[in-house]
Amino acid sequence: MKRIIPTLLLVVAALAFTTSTALAQKNPMVGGAAMYKQKDIVDNAMNSKDHTTLVAAVKAAGLVETLKGTGPFTVFAPTNAAFSKLPEGTVDTLVKPENKEMLTKVLTYHVVPGKFNAKAIMKQIKAGGGTAKLTTVSGGTLTATMVGKNLMLRDEKGGMSHVMISNVYQSNGVIHVVDSVLMQN
Repeated sequence: MKRIIPTLLLVVAALAFTTSTALAQKNPMVGGAAMYKQKDIVDNAMNSKDHTTLVAAVKAAGLVETLKGTGPFTVFAPTNAAFSKLPEGTVDTLVKPENKEMLTKVLTYHVVPGKFNAKAIMKQIKAGGGTAKLTTVSGGTLTATMVGKNLMLRDEKGGMSHVMISNVYQSNGVIHVVDSVLMQN
């Protein structure tokens, strides 16, 4: 009996380690925080240190409840560094209450209705002869292409954004982390 208890404890510890390792792999890290499939887009984004500007903008635009909704949504989520590439003062101007409509247009240009992981987008690119047109919630169009092994998005103004982290699954969709803010005409 004395030998069984230490062996049993060792087995339990091994199972706990294996389970926690498996869970960590299923929940990718974004901005220093695990992204949990059972949480919605907003709850996960709020934990990412790389998306504080995006979260503040979503709050200023009044889009929190929408992005916490059932969706599904595909969100191309610009990082803080992506927002810092904009001309100085742009973000401060956009989050002013009088510019809420403009901010909403910018943010909803990053959202596509439906749940499109990278594989689904790449399938559309292949079917489209090298490009896929994605219609956003704002009514604009993003053009997806592959540059080598990198998934790229071109906005309506010709700007390019690289998908840095893809397939971050949420309870109400999927997030793809991008390195530039996309702009609509």
